[in-house]
Amino acid sequence: MFSSTLMMGTLIAISSYSWFGLWVGLEINLLSMIPLMSNTKNSLSSEAALKYFITQALASTFLMFAIISMMMIDNMSNNLVFNSALMMVMNSAILTKMGAAPFHFWFPEVMEGLNWMNCLVLLTWQKIAPMIILMYNVKMTYFFLSIIITSMLISGLIGMNQISLRKIMAYSSINHIAWMISSMMFIETVWLYYFIVYTIISLNMILIFMITSSFYLKQLFSSMNNNMPLKLFFIMNFLSLGGLPPFLGFMPKWLTIQTMVENSFTMLAFIMVILTLITLYFYTRISFSTILLSMNEPQWNKISSFKKWNTPNLFLLVFLSISSLVICTMLFNWL
Repeated sequence: MFSSTLMMGTLIAISSYSWFGLWVGLEINLLSMIPLMSNTKNSLSSEAALKYFITQALASTFLMFAIISMMMIDNMSNNLVFNSALMMVMNSAILTKMGAAPFHFWFPEVMEGLNWMNCLVLLTWQKIAPMIILMYNVKMTYFFLSIIITSMLISGLIGMNQISLRKIMAYSSINHIAWMISSMMFIETVWLYYFIVYTIISLNMILIFMITSSFYLKQLFSSMNNNMPLKLFFIMNFLSLGGLPPFLGFMPKWLTIQTMVENSFTMLAFIMVILTLITLYFYTRISFSTILLSMNEPQWNKISSFKKWNTPNLFLLVFLSISSLVICTMLFNWL
């Protein structure tokens, strides 16, 4: 029931004609997410649900404040200074909802208290409504420029010394949010491609984490010890998430860079590519550790669902996501 109302809330928000309808959609979405979060027996999940609720409620309050104030100012006079300030407040509220830096303070903390399915929902579905709302009023201002660069810097530098897989995924998501914001500035279709590809890669990654019952790097290394195919697919997916050229994750970044260069934002594209190298560096470091480290410790976390999934299902899914760049390139050439 809560899963269906979660989806319904997002759909109401993105298809509403009024600001009030949009706010109602966001609230339905939020109130459906809270029970899904505190569903598990983990004590951290209740804490995560509370943090999520407080942050999202605060962001919704600022959103409503900005909308009501703008309507009042429009009725009184056409004051551009007030309007731009309120626009900044509204955009900040939306960016807080999606977890973009420097409004990201809640995101890794909430992720840390959730199970993998909830993490997947938070990383993918929960980004749709705020991003589409942002698309309505996004313009390449200094405000968004600073948001993009801050998100990429923070995700790279803070993500570097993490050992928790959930926090690594959270900081990776903040990095991708910066790319998505810059892609929606020019062409919405590029944002859609980016979001779909990011969702596919995140799904593959989280499936691997669920199968190996891993929440920390050490657990992941030890659980993949004797399984070379899974190890190989994990590394490829991880590098794909970073946007390394032979893999699918590079395609939306390629399209974003091309669009930005065509619109004379070469300098920003250059800065973004350089800052992405920081995240790619620690992805590569983890990948090397996965290949090289071989532990002989007794395994304390049993791979419960691995027997069931040790079929071509996962490998086919991961292989398709990895080799899709070649398929897409060939399709574009023929079309």
